[in-house]
Amino acid sequence: MLPTDTTFAALGVPAQLVDVLTASGITAPFPIQVATLPDTLAGRDVLGRGRTGSGKTLAFSLPLVARLAASTSRRQPKRPRSLILVPTRELANQVAAVVEPLASALGMRSTVVFGGVGQNPQVQALQGGIDVLIACPGRLEDLIGQGHCDLGAVEITILDEADHMADLGFLPGVKRLMDRTPKAGQRLLFSATLDNGVDVLVKRYLDRPTTHSVDPAVAPVSTMTHHVFSVSAADKPAVVQQLASGLGRSVLFMRTKHQAKKLAKQLTAAGIPAVDLHGNLSQNARERNLEAFSNGSTRVLVATDIAARGIHVDDVAIVVHVDPPSEHKAYLHRSGRTARAGAGGTVVTIATPDQNGEVRMLTRQAGINPTTTAVQPGAPQIAALVGEPAPWVQPAPVAEPQPQGNGGGRRGGSRSGGGGAGGGGGAARSAAGGSARTSSGGAGGGRSGRSGQSAGPARTRAELAARAGQQPGGSPRGRSRGGR
Repeated sequence: MLPTDTTFAALGVPAQLVDVLTASGITAPFPIQVATLPDTLAGRDVLGRGRTGSGKTLAFSLPLVARLAASTSRRQPKRPRSLILVPTRELANQVAAVVEPLASALGMRSTVVFGGVGQNPQVQALQGGIDVLIACPGRLEDLIGQGHCDLGAVEITILDEADHMADLGFLPGVKRLMDRTPKAGQRLLFSATLDNGVDVLVKRYLDRPTTHSVDPAVAPVSTMTHHVFSVSAADKPAVVQQLASGLGRSVLFMRTKHQAKKLAKQLTAAGIPAVDLHGNLSQNARERNLEAFSNGSTRVLVATDIAARGIHVDDVAIVVHVDPPSEHKAYLHRSGRTARAGAGGTVVTIATPDQNGEVRMLTRQAGINPTTTAVQPGAPQIAALVGEPAPWVQPAPVAEPQPQGNGGGRRGGSRSGGGGAGGGGGAARSAAGGSARTSSGGAGGGRSGRSGQSAGPARTRAELAARAGQQPGGSPRGRSRGGR
């Protein structure tokens, strides 16, 4: 049995690091930290098994910084003193946010290395000497191949979310990188599961590891309520919109990047601000959207499976499988975005008639027994899960271009009239001078705004607007395509 009233200081964490934790409001260790810190601080190899949200990042960051501080080695150009390998750039940034204040308190430098951004700042940071390198395998291998990094001075190597790296096919690269680190160094591996080759990493790279398993791979089923809402294809959009309309944070999962982007735009146009997270976004956009969801400025995040494990945000009230996942492991990892850090949560799977059999098999393989209900928009079962709806939010207008010549007035009028949900108010918007360029209109909202910025001569736009005005019941999205 693990003690429940211990402190970081009692576990051996140096006083300077305890002060950093206290200043951040962290005073009591999580079970994974209680279990592993005595061994990791003593320099032993450790295999830690615990799901995301269990406190693994702090469990390995504290001993990493403490042991580097006690080491006699010094920073060298291009030769980091420690390495943390992670599967995604989102996780790299989140690990860095935990490591950086700890490292800075003891005069150490840390940096992140991942793809999707220019490499020059990363190269310069490595050239200046790094104590803690947090990296994704692909970009790190690229930099090593170019001669910008050498792992020969690494004293401590940490593999975080090793099972996710296996899922993404990164294990060959991980092995190549591990082979470049000194065998005498300390190695820590943290993973929710040991399947898909993770056990091979343990056997090959960890020396007589101490194993600590204090959490199941995903949040316990008992901390979540699971529902399957059976809906018609025609009713599905309205049901999804209602599920996303609450005051709490919600994560909606789609199978494809295109559908995730489309749904985020539809919800925003309907007065429910939403951001998307998927592989097609630039790094800046991914960070901006995740930060908006993390700080609460946006309560709805629409994501794909590839982004599921990169979402480490507490207080997610509801997870909605808008598109049921392809297999039960994805269902469990998606669902694990709620019920974090001991909190409860709600998971809803939307099933159209053609998906009912698939969803039954999926939930059976996941080991859950959901409540299945046939619902329509406005059903009391939906309201009971969502609670009080959040206030309607006027969609932000498309960024204003610089005024140039004639037509500027039409542009301004178009945007001031836009912003409604769906196709409602189409006739009123059509009456405005630039209605062909409005930024509203459900899923086509974003497309409309872009088409407006790149439309042809003002004369053509005026003609299109006039034609649109003769069709008050028409689709704003159709009118926008006409203006391309």
